[in-house]
Amino acid sequence: MHGAIAKKAIPAFQQVKDHVQQQIRSGEWKPGDLIPSERELMVQFNLSRMTVNRALRELTDNQLLVRIQGSGTYVAPGKYQSTLVEIRSIDDELVARGHRYRSQVLTLEASATPVALKALGLDAGPAFHSVIVHFADDIPIQLEDRYTNPRLFPDYLRQDFHLVTPNHYMVQIAPLDRAEYSIESKMPEAAMRKQLQMEAGEPCLLLSRRTWVGDTVATAVTLWHPGSRYQFTGGF
Repeated sequence: MHGAIAKKAIPAFQQVKDHVQQQIRSGEWKPGDLIPSERELMVQFNLSRMTVNRALRELTDNQLLVRIQGSGTYVAPGKYQSTLVEIRSIDDELVARGHRYRSQVLTLEASATPVALKALGLDAGPAFHSVIVHFADDIPIQLEDRYTNPRLFPDYLRQDFHLVTPNHYMVQIAPLDRAEYSIESKMPEAAMRKQLQMEAGEPCLLLSRRTWVGDTVATAVTLWHPGSRYQFTGGF
């Protein structure tokens, strides 16, 4: 049989995917850049929202894009990493990888709740409690929920944790002697998902850690990380 073989048409959603991938490969869109909105891409390609949404969703599933609820879609900067062998301050880790760091302090208070006292092994309160969201290039990557022992760190509530992380402050006052930790995958509650600007249905990597100075529990912290944006590494 002779004659030209018909060229298979490229699916509409694939056209959008190819365009986005080309912009990233060429360096036109760099890691951390906000890409055009769904509406802008709909107009550019004359496609339905459903088609454009499918393209962006598949690129997000492939970890080429990060979709931040209420903010937009960004070129993925790669998963942020944290080592489990050495406890480092998150701002040091991010700056060392070339990211811009900032924090948002949500809670800084004294607390005598049973949860706080049990976390630190205290018979009576108060304990100190802080909740801080850490950002890299304006993308939230960690929510830190920490209880701190006031006997070791009496000035904890007087610190400006926009300028210094709790980790930096505590190491200067009383260097830690040992630590225990556990890691699990857990679904965040709605309020936490909102603070981390996560899509519904996305799990978090949850690191729970307690540290000691001598025989005294210094701090107990839970660190929540969007699973699509973070990974832990380690080795001996």
